[in-house]
This record gives sequence, structure tokens and C-alpha cells, in this order.
Amino acid sequence: MRQFTAVVNPTAGGSSGTAALLPLARLLREAGARLDTVYSRSLEHAQELARRAGAQGQVVLAVGGDGMAGCVGGALSGTDTVFGLVPAGRGNDFARALGLPTDAPGLARVLLDGVPRAVDTIEVESAAHAPISVLGSVYAGVDAVANSHANASRLLRGAASYYAGGLRAVLAWRTATYRITVDGVPHERSGYTVVAANSGFYGFGRNVAPGASVDDGLLDVVVIGDAPKRHFFATMNELKTGAHVNRPQVEILRGKEIRIEADRPLPYGADGEVDATLPVTVRVQPGALNVLV
Repeated sequence: MRQFTAVVNPTAGGSSGTAALLPLARLLREAGARLDTVYSRSLEHAQELARRAGAQGQVVLAVGGDGMAGCVGGALSGTDTVFGLVPAGRGNDFARALGLPTDAPGLARVLLDGVPRAVDTIEVESAAHAPISVLGSVYAGVDAVANSHANASRLLRGAASYYAGGLRAVLAWRTATYRITVDGVPHERSGYTVVAANSGFYGFGRNVAPGASVDDGLLDVVVIGDAPKRHFFATMNELKTGAHVNRPQVEILRGKEIRIEADRPLPYGADGEVDATLPVTVRVQPGALNVLV
């Protein structure tokens, strides 16, 4: 029987990560599994707890949103530790990409009986911080600004915080010129954002990269180019279904190593948590993480 350590973000999604874990914990223990729960004070502390549990042969569960999933999964990238997700945040986009259930009985079945699947992770290298690994995507431009606004929101939660943050970011946006180098080949583009995606979803369920696969050894690079803001709002609305890829201002490149630069200091984000400034280099790490699905 599997032995689990749950690393909990107590404030995920504006509510208690513990509350999200309680019904699942009861089902796991009733099935005979051992479950230890540890609480993180910060993302760095969560990584330390995850590595320690993994070194002891535990299945490590990240309880929280995409930031928690990315930091814990990133800390375990390149190890033999088995990783599980308990979605309890605002976005839960990597869990969505894996097709994980959101109800406690469904999650319990996955954690007890699921088979570990080797998925890719993303190495993120920048002068702004030490190299890290994340799971879902790295995005540079208006969406990074929007995410900063959403994270700072105290009045709005969930999807509402992303929509309000996006509106504020777009209204103040001016076109940026990007230099995107994909596997050594440079591309110059002007527009709103560049997303290097391992997972198809980001920003609370937006299907930004419909063709992305978490285990194909490649990153999908989605470039949303210059267009009047009214057209950009229409494009953002189409992100719900992935129909935006049919617009002429949307381009998709694919590669293993991507460097993103811009003509001015622009923010980039990674899995909803990293907040830094371009340039950044990202590399796919094929099959680096074993996830229960």
C-alpha cells in the first residue's frame, strides 16, 4: 500500500488547503494507506518538505493551486519520486491538463490505483533567479502583468480575479517587440505575449496551447501578435475553447529550447508564481517527473 506525504499550502484559492485534503485523507486512510500531512510556510519551504519526503520513499502530494504544483513538482523533477496532485487553488491548470478528477472519491482512486506517468517539466533559466523547474508554462508579456494583478487582488477570487487583472493589463498595454529564439533559430515578432507551454492550459482554464502535450518532449510556443485591442479581447475570449489559434495574429512554434527577449523590460511568469523580468531561457526536460494519473 502506498505511503503519502501531503505538502499543503494552507491559503490556496483563498481557502484552507487542509479543508480540501480532509475528505481525501479519510478515503486514503480507510483504504489502508498511510498519509502524513506537512504545512508549508513558503514555496521554498514546500520544496524542502517535498524533497525530504521523496528521499524517504514517500509519494509526495502537492495540495494547492498551480503555483504549489509547479514548485513541488519542480523540486521533484529529475528524481524517482512519485508525485500526486490535489487541486485546491484558483487555476488548477496542470491538473486539468492531466484530466484529473476534482472530487475526493475520484482523486482517491487515482492516488491509490493510478499508474505513474512520466511527464515533461520545464527548466527556467534567468539572471533574475537560480535555475528552477516548473510544470505548466512560462509566459512573457501582458498575461504576466495580468497574473500579477490577479495575485495581488484582495477583493476578487478565482476566475474573476484573472478577468479583472487581464482587463487592467490589456487597457494599459503597448505593443512589445520580441526576439524568440527556438532551438537556435531567431524569430522577431511584435505583439502582446509569448507563451512557452508544456501544458495546454493556463490562466484559470484557458486553452492557450491546444496542441501541447505534457509528454512529447517539446514546448509549444504561442505568440499572440499585434492587433487592435478590440481584436485582442476577442482572441482572449476564444482562449476558452482554443479557437484563437485560427486567428492570423496567433502563431505557434515548437521546440526544445526557447529564449525570450524583448525591446524593453517585460515581466514573465511561470506556473502563476514566478515574477521576474526578461530575458529568460526555457528548456524541456523530457519525462522528468512521475505523476499519478
